[in-house]
Formats: sequence, structure tokens, C-alpha cells
Amino acid sequence: MDNLTHTLTAIAISQTGLNRKTRFATATLILAGNAPDIDIIVGLKGSIEYLKYHRGITHSLVGIVALALIIWGLMWWLGKKFKPKLGISLNPGWLLLAAFLGTGSHLLLDFTNAYGVRPFLPFSGRWYAWDIMFIVDPLLLAILVLGLGVPWLLRLASEEVGGRKTGLVPGAIFCLGAMLALWGIRDFAHRRARHILDSRDYSGEVAQRVSALPGMANPFTWIGVVETESSFHIFSVNALEANGAPEEISTFEKPQPSPALTAAMNSQGGKVMLDFARFPWAQVDGSEDSYQVSLCDLRFFNPSAHSRGFTLDVELDKNLQTRSENFYFTVPPGK
Repeated sequence: MDNLTHTLTAIAISQTGLNRKTRFATATLILAGNAPDIDIIVGLKGSIEYLKYHRGITHSLVGIVALALIIWGLMWWLGKKFKPKLGISLNPGWLLLAAFLGTGSHLLLDFTNAYGVRPFLPFSGRWYAWDIMFIVDPLLLAILVLGLGVPWLLRLASEEVGGRKTGLVPGAIFCLGAMLALWGIRDFAHRRARHILDSRDYSGEVAQRVSALPGMANPFTWIGVVETESSFHIFSVNALEANGAPEEISTFEKPQPSPALTAAMNSQGGKVMLDFARFPWAQVDGSEDSYQVSLCDLRFFNPSAHSRGFTLDVELDKNLQTRSENFYFTVPPGK
């Protein structure tokens, strides 16, 4: 998920009452709730390195435990160094809980979307994804902003007129409860969408793999990706129409095996791409002295623009040696 969602979730967890148990609870939760994304620094080495290492060890069970302990130690040191004269005391147990809740919430939120996480690194690099939430989900953000913002505004208004301070706990509980409810609705719709896709054949072929991927806003509209023996099919699926036929958007024929395709797949970038991609589709173009191979993950196909995302372009010379590798999160126009 995006970092604003991680931050607001951390604040909501804190405002359920944890902020009254120890000093620095909110700060610890916010820091821990965003800490796993420290791996974005690998993006400085290039987009292929980013794809290889993002949501890697810092998004694993080992990683979130290590990050939680580091953040707990840092906040404990700061708390002992800057002792307040009055106010809530520093409690190491509650502070440690806040750190674990922060890093744990990050891993759980990232698991809900289609990008996925690798929780068992360094022992296993297998990807896991719930596929129910868009990476930047406007509905979830609206729930968090309203749930935290409205009680805060009411509290300001009450203080302005000299009234009693209103609590923020109900708003925080609403946020977390509504988040769970949204997950439940999306999981229900996700299962129905997968059932619709599983229950039909595709030009006489049986589906080998099926995924239903979430849209940005409507929890009942899904993008279906179906792999058969000869092709990939992209569909628009309405989970509320269990007996309706999904609308086919695009079909991508699988390329014939070729030495150029094999060479591109065995390149450094190709190996990274194939490790990440769930539905890898390739396109091969050649000339007398070079080959251009594109590898893309159809999970990130944009139906509205009919454009590919998460695409690796590999240029090979006539001897099938790699000349260049370029990875694009969004394919530039004209490519």
C-alpha cells in the first residue's frame, strides 16, 4: 500500500488507546509502519534492482521483527535521553508492542494487494498476495481520513466553545473496523469473480491459471487474467453478476519458442522479471543484426488505456548477447 495509508493506519492503531500506555507510542507506530519501505533506496541503482529487492527482506517476517527491535531500541534511547517533567511515562513493554504492531500492519497491508510480499525470505522467495486491494485504494483512504479527521474536528470545535474534550478512540475503532469490513467485502467479491472466470472455457481451452485483480474504487469490478495453453485473456468482471459472462478486453497470444526469447529470459533482467511476474507475456521482434524482446506482467495491464505496465525491454545483438535492458513500470507512449 501507499505510505499515507500505512501512516494513517498506524495513527488509528495508536488512537485506540495505545498512546495512553507509553510515551512515543504514536511516533513509534508511524515510524515502524513505514520502515519496511526503506528498501526503496535500492531504486537508486536502477529500476531492475528496485524490482529485484523491493518487498524483499524488509517485508519478510524476519525483517519486520528486526526492524521492530531496532525502532524500539531507538525510541527507548530517545525516551531515556529526553525525559519529560510531566506526562505519560515510557513503558518498554508497550513501546515494543507498538513497534511490532507498526511493522506487522505494514506487512499485512502490503499482502492485501496484487503486488504481494515474500514473507519467508531468506528461506523462501515465494510470493504471496491476497489480491483484494488496489495499491492506492481511495475508498480505504477515505475511511481513514474521515474516521480520524471528523472526531479531531469535533474535538477542536468542542474545545473552542469551552466544552468537554471528545475522545478520538471511537473514530480509531471505526477506522480499523471499517477496514476489516472492506477487506471482507472485497474478499467475498474476489471469490465470486474467480468463480465466474473458473466456470467457463476459453476458445475450447481450459484455464491453467486464473487471477481476479482489484479495480481502484468499485469493490465489485475486477480485472480477470486467465492463462490457457496458447494465450492470455484479459476480462472485465462484475462480481454481482454471477450468471453473466465476463467482458473480454484483450487477448495475448503466447509467442513461439525461439533462441532470442530464451536469451532474453536468461539475461540478468529477464531472470528478475520472471521471478516477479505471475503472468509473463513476451513479444519478440528481430532484424538482421539485432532482436528486441519485451517481457511484461499482465497483472499490470491497464484496460482503460490498453497499455502494458511492468515491462522489461531487452535488446540483443545478432549473437544473442545482451546489448541493453530497460525496465518500465509504465510503458512510455510509442513503445
